[in-house]
Amino acid sequence: MSTITDEINKRILVLDGAMGTMLQAYKFTEEDYRGNRFKDYPSSLQGNNDLLSLTQPAAIKTIHAKYFEAGADIIETNTFSSTSIAMADYNMQHLVYELNYQSAKLAKEVATEFTKKEPHKPRFVAGSIGPTNRTASMSPDVNDPGFRAVTFSELREAYKEQVTALVDGGVDVLLVETVFDTLNAKAALFAIEEVKEEKKISIPIMLSGTITDASGRTLSGQTAEAFLISVSHIPLLSIGFNCALGANLLQPHLEAIANKTDFAISAHPNAGLPNAFGEYDETPKEMGEQIEEYLKKNLINIIGGCCGTSPEHIREIANIAAKYKPRKVVTFSTVERSN
Repeated sequence: MSTITDEINKRILVLDGAMGTMLQAYKFTEEDYRGNRFKDYPSSLQGNNDLLSLTQPAAIKTIHAKYFEAGADIIETNTFSSTSIAMADYNMQHLVYELNYQSAKLAKEVATEFTKKEPHKPRFVAGSIGPTNRTASMSPDVNDPGFRAVTFSELREAYKEQVTALVDGGVDVLLVETVFDTLNAKAALFAIEEVKEEKKISIPIMLSGTITDASGRTLSGQTAEAFLISVSHIPLLSIGFNCALGANLLQPHLEAIANKTDFAISAHPNAGLPNAFGEYDETPKEMGEQIEEYLKKNLINIIGGCCGTSPEHIREIANIAAKYKPRKVVTFSTVERSN
């Protein structure tokens, strides 16, 4: 059976688009989020999108299927906030294992169906591991710069619980994404290595940072190149960037790392920048034209979409990606010889 490591050498792999954008179209109410199981739950649950894997599984599977139908090779589990740290907002820390396990299982069921239908195009599931709503590098209190709302150890434990469940649920790759604080990411990577060692398994890891604004840095202050260097000791399948910026603004940061690593390069940008109402206006065609520039410049191996993207965006991106060969890896020795 073909693995994601096999396929990434054959073609540009297409990642799915935004889960949240698709869920908004359902206009789920508080009652929909609760379902029967959480009908009398003491906390407000509307907005807890990860919970929908338990209360609205059919909708989650339908969204996954739409992205596969649009040409995606990889779908992400509905687990961006499924850590005990993030779930504390809803008093649902005790559900973390189940949320991750069931989300992985749902996604894997859909992936298996599509792989059976099209064995020449195997489909994969990436376990989505978000950054949590706390940062290990910075203080949330301007009056106390030394204060930290979370420790490295707490993050590691939270991530380990999530990773264990995602692996048990059958994901093919782990995606540590939307990294705004590299210390948070290192806690996730440390936890992954612990799980791999304890379970005696090998599973590919994708890592995706986010450049927060025009400064060209992550929230914790790293440039794209510094981010790459600080995590290059971990054996990664891919490194790249997602969220915050549209495709055109993300390009310089991909260029900054593409010729400095032999990891695969990934990108899943937003559909442009949000408008005054927080919505994304960039059409599939507009986004596709910008992403084609990545391909012309041999920058990427995995391409998808983040906020504001839909199956229509992914279809356009997949059609364009099919015309190009994946990025050829430029090793450090090659770069040194050419200088």
